[in-house]
Amino acid sequence: MTPTAGRTSSVAIEIRFAIGQSSLGAILVAQSTRGVCAILLGDDPDLLLRDLQDRFPKAHLMGGDGGFEQTVASVVGFIEAPGIGLSLPLDLRGTAFQLQVWQALRDIPVGQTASYSDVAQRIGAPSSVRAVARACAANPVAVAVPCHRVLRIDGGISGYRWGVERKRALLAREADAAATA
Repeated sequence: MTPTAGRTSSVAIEIRFAIGQSSLGAILVAQSTRGVCAILLGDDPDLLLRDLQDRFPKAHLMGGDGGFEQTVASVVGFIEAPGIGLSLPLDLRGTAFQLQVWQALRDIPVGQTASYSDVAQRIGAPSSVRAVARACAANPVAVAVPCHRVLRIDGGISGYRWGVERKRALLAREADAAATA
C-alpha cells in the first residue's frame, strides 16, 4: 500500500490506540487488525493523537482496552530496557522502497548501527542514500523499525523525527544492553 492509499482509502479501518509515558516522554501506540501501525514519541500527547488522526483520517480510532495496554507496556519496556527485545506484528504502510528500507532497518541488531549509505548498499540501491534517509524519516513505528540506529557516514547522529536527544538516549541504552548481554 502506498502512503497515500492509507489516507485516501474509502474503507474505514478500526485502530485501537493508547498513550503511555516512558522516560523519553509520551508514547502513542496504535494497532489495526493487522498489527501495530504507529508508535509515535513526543512531549505532547495531544500532538501525538493529532498525528495519528492525520495519518489515518478515515479510521475509527478507539481507546485501547486492557489487553491492548499490554502492547503499550511492551513498547515502553523495550524503550526502558532494549535488551528484552520487541516482537510485535506490524501493519506497515508505505511504498515498496520504504518497506524495503524498513526491513533492512529491522535487520540491524540492538546495540549496532549502520550509516544511510550502508542501508542503501544492503537493499541494492547504493545511489539512493537520500531516499533511504527520507524512508527513515517517514517511519511510522518508532523503535519497532529502528531508524534511530542509522547514523551519518562519519558516525555522527543526524536528525530524528522524534528528536535527536531521544535518538541519542535510545542508542546509549541499546549500547549498554548489548554490552551486558
